[in-house]
Formats: sequence, C-alpha cells, structure tokens
Amino acid sequence: MRTSSQAVFLAAGVALLALVPGAASAKLRVAASITDLASIASSVGGEQVEVFAIARPSADVHRVEVLPSYMVQVSRADLYLKVGLGLDQWADGIIDGSRNSRLKVLDCGAGITPLEKPTNVNASMGDVHPFGNPHYWLDPRNGAIVAREVAEDLGRLDPAHAADYAARAEAFAGEADAAWTRGRQSVAKLPVKTVFTYHASWVYLAHAFGLEIAATAEPVPGIPPTGRHLQELVTLAKQRRVAALIQEPYFSDDAGRFLAREAGVRTVRVSPSCDGPQAGSYLAHFDAVLELLAGASPEARP
Repeated sequence: MRTSSQAVFLAAGVALLALVPGAASAKLRVAASITDLASIASSVGGEQVEVFAIARPSADVHRVEVLPSYMVQVSRADLYLKVGLGLDQWADGIIDGSRNSRLKVLDCGAGITPLEKPTNVNASMGDVHPFGNPHYWLDPRNGAIVAREVAEDLGRLDPAHAADYAARAEAFAGEADAAWTRGRQSVAKLPVKTVFTYHASWVYLAHAFGLEIAATAEPVPGIPPTGRHLQELVTLAKQRRVAALIQEPYFSDDAGRFLAREAGVRTVRVSPSCDGPQAGSYLAHFDAVLELLAGASPEARP
C-alpha cells in the first residue's frame, strides 16, 4: 500500500512539474511587441521557447489596436518583450488585460544608448519621443545587447537551460557583428550614400552602416508632407544627389511619386521590422534592406 501511494504521489508530482514554467518538459512562452524582438528571442531560446509577436511587420508599431485576442495570448506567456523608449505604450493595455500575474516584462530599450534624445520637448516638434529615437533594433549591434538581456531573463525563468541561453546569445552577438560588417561593406560600395526617409525610423540603420539622411518627408515626426516641404526636398535632392527615399509600407505613396517625378528619387518601400518571429529573420532583414538600397542607386538604374 505504501509503495502504491508513493507511486501515485510521484505521478502527481511529475504532472504538476510539467505545468511549471521552465520545467524540463515545458517550453517557455515568449511574447514580443514586434517581430524583431521575437526573432531575437527565437535565436536565443532555441527549442526551449515558443515565441510570437503582436504587431505585424507591415503595421505601424506606433499605433497597434489593443485586442482581446492579444490579451488571451499574453495570458499564457511567461515573458513579454517590450520595445520601450515610449514606442509601444499600447503593450501596457495588453499586459494589464491579460491578468497574468506571473508574467515577466522586459523593457528591451533599457540597455540601449538612444540616438536623438531631445533636451526639451514641445508641441511644435510633432510626435517626437522624449526618451530618444525608439527604433534602435535597426542597428544589429543593439540586437546583440537585447539578445544578452533576453538570455538573462530566460535563464532566471528556466535555470536548467541558463547556460544554453547565454551561449546562444553570444553566438547571436557574433552573427550580429558579422551582419554589421557586411552591411558597412555593402554601403561603402554605393556611389551615393545620401538618402531621404519618410519617417525617422531609419536613424539607427544609417548610423550603423554609414548612410546619411539628408531629410525626412515628414516636416516633423507624425505630420504628413506639405507641398512646400516637398519642393524643398526636390531642391535638396538635386543639390545632394539623393538617390532614394526609404519609406515604410503604411504611409501614402504621394510624396514618393512627387520626388520621383521632380528629382528622380526612387522610393524603397520596406518595413522597419523583419518578416516574422522565427530565428534568423532579424539579421536577414538587414541584408534585404541594403540590397533594396543598392538596387535604387544611380549605377543600378537602366
């Protein structure tokens, strides 16, 4: 009887262990605001994690609708990865609505040194971010910083695999550095390295790879282009031999068509975020963006 009772209790204990986050037979569930953070988590977590992203790659991450379905997904998550720096404030509504008291939230922007941090903010500056430009993931070196932070939190949730997470984060950091070097070499070959961007999403990309942003199509962040501002861009494009306008897919094509007609500027329509949450997507996105820019360069034109 004692042996039988011990067997029952042992079986019950094993069943309960399977429900504990980080148990040997359970995968950690990781939610992320954007696919880039999700892809980094996939690379770091390996087979020990299940990862999903809230915002689609084609969506404007500044404005994501808080849906009950997102709350349900996050209610089953162990870790949530926020962009931070004031970009994805909508994530707070999803996290609160999930009522997941065991959820660990990681602000991935906390370890980043932000660019374009204003000394003061007023209404005339448009939708400027007071904590600095939040699109930091568009520098692969910042991706490496995030990877190490994710590894630390995964290791706390799942100590049995902490060494694996740390090792994968270091491997990812090496791959990120290789992507940075490869990107610098690609940009160095461009005959013209000066571009326009529609929104200030691409500051980190330019800083990382040696591009120069002459101006943005938005006169100030969040304000659509005016006719006067576009005419100023035409003059600037001719003076600086600007080859391309990098534009997110969710903005109107009107400005790009005007600049193409008046100054021969080609529009490179591409999302600031990678295609999906799978491992490898984040770093592959840099190659894809720079390949598109190379195709828009003067020497690539027929």
